[in-house]
Amino acid sequence: MSVKSSVFRAVTAADRVDYPALEMTIQKWWDEHGVLQMYLHRNEDSDKQFSFLDGPITANNPMGVHHAWGRAYKDLYQRLKTMQGYKQRYQNGFDSQGLWVEVEVEKELGMQTKRDIEAYGIDEFVQRCKERVFTFAKRQTEQSIRLGYWMDWGHDYYTLSDENNYTIWFFLKKCHERGFLYKGRDVMPWCPRCATGISNMEIESEGYKETSHLSLYVRFPLVDHPGEYLLVWTTTPWTLAANVAAAVHPDLPYVKVEQDGEYYYLAQELLSVLKALKGRDKGDYHVTQTLKGSEMLGWSYRGPFDELPAEQGVVHTVVPWKDVSATEGTGIVHIAPGCGREDFALSKEFNLSVVAPVDEFGVYTDGYDWLTGQHAAEVGQQIAENLAQKGLLYRPQNYKHRYPTCWRCKTELIFRLVDEWFISMEELRYEIMDIVGQINWIPAFGLERELDWLRNMDDWMISKKRYWGLALPIYDCPQCGSFEVIGGKDELQELAVSGWEEFEGHSPHRPWVDAVKIRCRKCNAEVSRIKDVGNPWLDAGIVPFSTLHYLTDHRYWQQWFPADFVTESFPGQFRNWFYSMLVMSTVLEDTAPFKTLFGYATLVAEDGTPMHKSKGNMIVFDEAAERVGSDTMRWLFANHIPEKNLHFPRIPTDEDMEKAAQTGLPV
Repeated sequence: MSVKSSVFRAVTAADRVDYPALEMTIQKWWDEHGVLQMYLHRNEDSDKQFSFLDGPITANNPMGVHHAWGRAYKDLYQRLKTMQGYKQRYQNGFDSQGLWVEVEVEKELGMQTKRDIEAYGIDEFVQRCKERVFTFAKRQTEQSIRLGYWMDWGHDYYTLSDENNYTIWFFLKKCHERGFLYKGRDVMPWCPRCATGISNMEIESEGYKETSHLSLYVRFPLVDHPGEYLLVWTTTPWTLAANVAAAVHPDLPYVKVEQDGEYYYLAQELLSVLKALKGRDKGDYHVTQTLKGSEMLGWSYRGPFDELPAEQGVVHTVVPWKDVSATEGTGIVHIAPGCGREDFALSKEFNLSVVAPVDEFGVYTDGYDWLTGQHAAEVGQQIAENLAQKGLLYRPQNYKHRYPTCWRCKTELIFRLVDEWFISMEELRYEIMDIVGQINWIPAFGLERELDWLRNMDDWMISKKRYWGLALPIYDCPQCGSFEVIGGKDELQELAVSGWEEFEGHSPHRPWVDAVKIRCRKCNAEVSRIKDVGNPWLDAGIVPFSTLHYLTDHRYWQQWFPADFVTESFPGQFRNWFYSMLVMSTVLEDTAPFKTLFGYATLVAEDGTPMHKSKGNMIVFDEAAERVGSDTMRWLFANHIPEKNLHFPRIPTDEDMEKAAQTGLPV
């Protein structure tokens, strides 16, 4: 028996609803009735408020579905608080400066190196960077609206803004006043393509790949023991031209072995290496002596490239190092202080020579004979052949390992001796550690992850030898060695002795701000700003202050600071955004910049592999929204356990959609 009703209309089955079309209809209705504006203003007279701070999305490419996950969470929490009657700020943020934008503009313009940028013109290049940011900010705004993300669009903050940049200047001046800011000479991870240093926080978050390199087992002839050699292993053959020492663990047992009438020293636990490497041209070996590493200290040896002009006068010696491991290699480590951070630290401890072989592009400088002018990454085989000709190569071997790469251009990094600017964490880390306990961490393990980072992280390298970004307000006097940090635009104008007219009317970016010179307070010399730009995490870390007008409307800042709630993906942000906000808030106000932090994991492909454009498995948000709808994704996100990686389902193909239309069956 069927019952007909004139009251209720038939409802389309859930698996037959065209959700994208339905959403477009709803969006049109919202727009026609001004629903978003009613939402934004409904609680503006409320006597209770909820302060949400948006972590800025990088305006450099279209949104992917991984961005949609975080933005869905942000919208969910703000909608909840709106329904509960809380007055809020609905301000979206766009991250705008830094290497990520530069690299994409270089690609657009067909540039290969920094030299191309300078030939093109820094001013024009910076303008192109700004244009790219605004282009993709517009695109991401459209995508966010399509997601149903309700924010006060058109009143966004941009980290390229004058207020954001000048507030960072103010922070850096405070660091200088407290003695935290310094210029350090150290060996840093370096991208030879981008020709800039990479901070350890950038490497730790997304900077390693599995790769194979040519490794070499090399014979270092002992000066006072003819026919005897230290057996050394390296995975970076290019650094052998800068060798100055060999390190042993003073407490490990080492052995002297005889093989084919010659004698080698290596760690006892690694004798298996000789067996594995023996091959057709090496005979059997036997141990003739056992000794401690401490007994080898001070031994002199001939270096692998003593014939090079750059190596003249270098005395090669054996030094102790407790970090030498007996898990791989030979237990004797080749030390090149100009090419390794730990090596450089040993050079200061034992007064070793420092040989720095390559320039900012990873090319050997003068003093390296046949190597001069060659790229460090391309000489491995030539190094091996040269050592073989000199009788110093024991065995080459391909070695698979995780190796650091540039997080933007994916070029393999080298380690290079450079002058960079740092914020010291020696004292500051403990001040921050006292503050993080004030924060409600969701998930709770976030507290320990942040503390672990703070306990072990190095000083914060804040400088980059690039073009588009925060112009570090540091004036370093080449005459007397003193430096001054400028805390804002007014102070710069007050101290300027030339170039102000050229700069006035421009944003505080290169090349315009470079024109301004000041007078050294100590020696009266005319001083230029250093050419470096800032680490981009300074840009995002200052937003609890700059977006709330800390310097220009302090009462407004007091009303909304600290934020009640922030949320971002936690795998990298403990070392990046969360960390930079904590550093800057500790220095400026000695308090936490937010009360509650909600972290979520990583969105990956359906099979669990990371999503990357280079792999071809990254899903642009528009594609997913057009096929399955935004609400479908929001439901997926809202039902997921946040601290677990989210395996994003496969999006239907054109063929899937066509088949569904023809058969009437669900996709």
